[in-house]
Amino acid sequence: MSTKDFIEKDFYKVLGVPKDATEAEIKKAYRKLAREFHPDANKGNAKAEERFKEISEANDVLGDPKKRKEYDEARALFGNGGFRPGPGAGGGSFNFDLGDLFGGNPQGGTAQGGFGGGIGDVFGGLFNRGGAGTGTGARTQPRRGQDIDTEVTLSFTEAVDGATVPLRMTSQAPCKACSGTGDANGTPRVCPTCVGTGQVARGSGGGFSLTDPCPDCKGRGLIAENPCEVCSGSGRAKSSRTMQVRIPAGVADGQRIRLRGKGAPGERGGPGGDLYVTVHVHAHPVFGRKGDNLTVTVPVTFAEAALGGEVRVPTLGGPPVTLKLPPGTPNGRTMRARGKGAVRKDGSRGDLLVTVEVTVPQDVSGKARDALEAYREATAGEDPRAELFQAAKGA
Repeated sequence: MSTKDFIEKDFYKVLGVPKDATEAEIKKAYRKLAREFHPDANKGNAKAEERFKEISEANDVLGDPKKRKEYDEARALFGNGGFRPGPGAGGGSFNFDLGDLFGGNPQGGTAQGGFGGGIGDVFGGLFNRGGAGTGTGARTQPRRGQDIDTEVTLSFTEAVDGATVPLRMTSQAPCKACSGTGDANGTPRVCPTCVGTGQVARGSGGGFSLTDPCPDCKGRGLIAENPCEVCSGSGRAKSSRTMQVRIPAGVADGQRIRLRGKGAPGERGGPGGDLYVTVHVHAHPVFGRKGDNLTVTVPVTFAEAALGGEVRVPTLGGPPVTLKLPPGTPNGRTMRARGKGAVRKDGSRGDLLVTVEVTVPQDVSGKARDALEAYREATAGEDPRAELFQAAKGA
């Protein structure tokens, strides 16, 4: 995140909390908004996805006491994007570079207005920049590894019960040939353009400047005198690895799982990126799913539906259950077998929803036909469509 973002963005407003909000209030507000705008709950909604990113960004700062303190100090110093001169400044205007404040003066002097490079130490952690000197001892900042997106396909049963699956991933990692330095001899030099910070200032008018990745060192802060042949001096090379990943029970088709720190390795001691796993689930020939509940359609005979009886119903991975059909059960009625569904987050199980489907025999002969003929004669005075026609006339 750039210096400009921290100065101009009001993270308190993003989360809808006051500036004196407690950590608990911030956490509660974040969780509420994250649930509302999470991409899994707003598939295909680009605005909701952008809003979720803003919420996550705000929580990343305000949810960390150290970052929040630095953010508050930066906002207090610069207000809403503009510098507020202190007492004694008079009505004169200041013409200074934010690079002088946050990275030290490259010429070794002090910034206009009486501020020295020491202010860079105050805000260095916030803007991911350290105080930069002029010698080779300038600090190069740790870099977080990249996030990785991958996919996995599970059987219906694996998705319901959970599974551990191997994932083979290819990502950028520190080059083993040069130990991530980019230099064949392992002795890169500090980039003279950005003085090891990995960033350079660009003017934006009004005396202020913003920061961009250094074009000479590509944001690394280091330049290889003898570029490594394997990574061409970048310090990063493709690396393949196989990881055993536990997919939690009850995962749904299309769900995206985040595994913190399991992405590409960081650079210079930086944290690893995150691994995002999108889950695909094969359909089952018998069972379906509605949230934490499983579904199954069970055929029954006309006699069972009319007279009632007991029906055995299969379950996923367990013994069958027996359900009692009350007399006069209509086609399409759904009954519930409790605790025979998918695993919930708390370890309990949902239910199995059993839908009754009355079957009609394709060929009726012999005693069965005689019995049906007798039944038709016995119920000849009943018209199941009488109410239908009556309602049609009255409409």
